[in-house]
Amino acid sequence: MKKMIGFLTAALLFTCALTGCGSSGSGNEGENGNENEAVSADAKAVSTDGSTSMEKVIGALGEAFKENNGIPVTYSPTGSGSGITAVAEGRCDIGLSSRELKEEEIAKGLKGTVLALDGIAVIVNPDNPVADLDMETIAKIYKGEITNWKDAGGNDGEIVLIGREANSGTRDGFESITDTKDACQYRQELSSTGDVITTVMNNPNAIGYASVASVKDSVKTISVDNILPTEETIKDGSYKIQRPFVLVTKEDTNLSDTAQKFYDFCLSEDAKTIITSAGIVPAN
Repeated sequence: MKKMIGFLTAALLFTCALTGCGSSGSGNEGENGNENEAVSADAKAVSTDGSTSMEKVIGALGEAFKENNGIPVTYSPTGSGSGITAVAEGRCDIGLSSRELKEEEIAKGLKGTVLALDGIAVIVNPDNPVADLDMETIAKIYKGEITNWKDAGGNDGEIVLIGREANSGTRDGFESITDTKDACQYRQELSSTGDVITTVMNNPNAIGYASVASVKDSVKTISVDNILPTEETIKDGSYKIQRPFVLVTKEDTNLSDTAQKFYDFCLSEDAKTIITSAGIVPAN
């Protein structure tokens, strides 16, 4: 019996020694491994929330930031108003707004920093022969004063007005610039840029508006006062329907180290090429 106990004890000690060696080896591998992989495993992701129009540019910036730093950036496409609220309530690191902050939001201690300028494209179905509308006609269409396409240079058909929901930064920008605030006679008020584009694509009599950066070939962008939204016309201001893309933070609250690093990267010289490639104009 004593010999058996001795044998089992020796076997147990030998097994523990092997387990200890395995753990030690894993630890050393982590210490000597790729630095970005170590950061990625330990660092907290940077959380962003807000404008659906900013999805493309934030996605591109977040991908580049993760590649360079090993830190992921999350994005919740909830709309500008919801993103601003999320920052105010401490539910995300950085809010995303496709409009300037309102006075009451600034009074709550929020700060807006313009990242880029984006045109708001007026879009119609590809089968619609209308190629240009002036600002006055656009306003009359959205206020319900012109209700048939034949009165705007198109075919005989009832105009179907598509827009965004009440908290949308895109809607706020469009209505403010076209002087149609609280006067638009929408047939549908949709919660995302993608939904607007899809709806216009599927209805030959529809008209809508969407971020230039998000517009696809499935719809037709018309010129406004004979000017199409391009990088040049947005930058020089000749295309009138444009708005800012804004990073929203809290004045009295410091960002985490990782969030501050991403914020600084977004405003850096290195980010300008990425912003431009996303179809919008860097602010600085």
